[in-house]
Amino acid sequence: MSRLLTLVGNVTLLCYRKRLHHLVLFTYTGANKPFHCANNDPVVNESTDAVSIMTEDRQNRRYPHNLQGVLQLAVEAGSAAEGPAPAQPMTEERKTWLREALADVCKGQMDEVEQMKQCLAVLRKEETGESEMDEEQEEDERELAFETLSELCENLDNARDLMTLGGLDLCVSQYLCHVQSGLRWRAAELIASCAQNMPQVQVHLLGIGVLPKLLQLTDSDPHPTVRIKALYAVSCLVREQEAGLKAFLSHDGFSVLMRGMQSESEKLRTKSAFLLLNLLTSHSEQKDTVISMGMVQQLVSVLRSPHSPFHEHVLGALCCLVENCPQGLTDCKNPALGLEELLRQRVKELQGKEESQEELDFCKRLRTKCFQGQQSDDNGMDR
Repeated sequence: MSRLLTLVGNVTLLCYRKRLHHLVLFTYTGANKPFHCANNDPVVNESTDAVSIMTEDRQNRRYPHNLQGVLQLAVEAGSAAEGPAPAQPMTEERKTWLREALADVCKGQMDEVEQMKQCLAVLRKEETGESEMDEEQEEDERELAFETLSELCENLDNARDLMTLGGLDLCVSQYLCHVQSGLRWRAAELIASCAQNMPQVQVHLLGIGVLPKLLQLTDSDPHPTVRIKALYAVSCLVREQEAGLKAFLSHDGFSVLMRGMQSESEKLRTKSAFLLLNLLTSHSEQKDTVISMGMVQQLVSVLRSPHSPFHEHVLGALCCLVENCPQGLTDCKNPALGLEELLRQRVKELQGKEESQEELDFCKRLRTKCFQGQQSDDNGMDR
């Protein structure tokens, strides 16, 4: 039993307390040390339908309902290689500690729901006109609410609960188009945090039409941070999500990525090229689509711009387009494109630069695929 307590006791418990921006981290590191939490704010309970649903859902998903359940969880987490431990009776003191620790865990989870409700109340003030603060104070308060929600929704359960509370619908309908750029990009960031690795949330967001709005922000918002965060959200909705990819294609998403690679923002260029490479790698059936758009010519044009680290992803995308794709290979070999000489020069520039090894590998791979047998003059340089 002492081994079970140690297993339970060595769990790091992370909870957000009731205040908007106070994060309390408390860790129990041994079965013989007292458990301590630095914040003892009371829990606010509201018997709404949404909270009832979320509470039941959390209990079913994650948390043992009693002490026996916790002990069973600890047994399953233990390593069988450790061998059996001698049975020892659990003292009343240890039972009391364990019950209190578990109560604090559940209390902390419900505190997170309360925090999200408070943040949403702040964000909804604009709808109701209840706020009495000046415009700058209101914006600061809403920005803080978004930042808190983004942190909380790194927890997948909280992301699902925010959807249940209507928070994502609020972001899409009110804040992606907000006049304040700081609120637009924070709304996009929150959408990305919730959608990442969460198919249920992704389907909901796609159903309320978020992708066209995000693509428009990526393509034309005057504020570079908004464009970057919007593309981040697009990425979270289309990678490994067939419905998201279908919507992406129907709204000419590859053209948005192409224009992103030609923007003045280094981050946007890098993220656009990386997403293009990822989609071509994961969905080879889309090669013909992008080739028909003149993507090979556009990518080579990007490579002729002043050298940048994101060129590595551009070269990777070109390598994808010549693999098992005759038209892509034909386009790259077109003498009018001048790709052979461009690659020869790039290989020469990158030789001996350890930080550019992957880009160099892509260059050599593309040269081999497209111009094999035409490189005898360069063999000595490549060795």
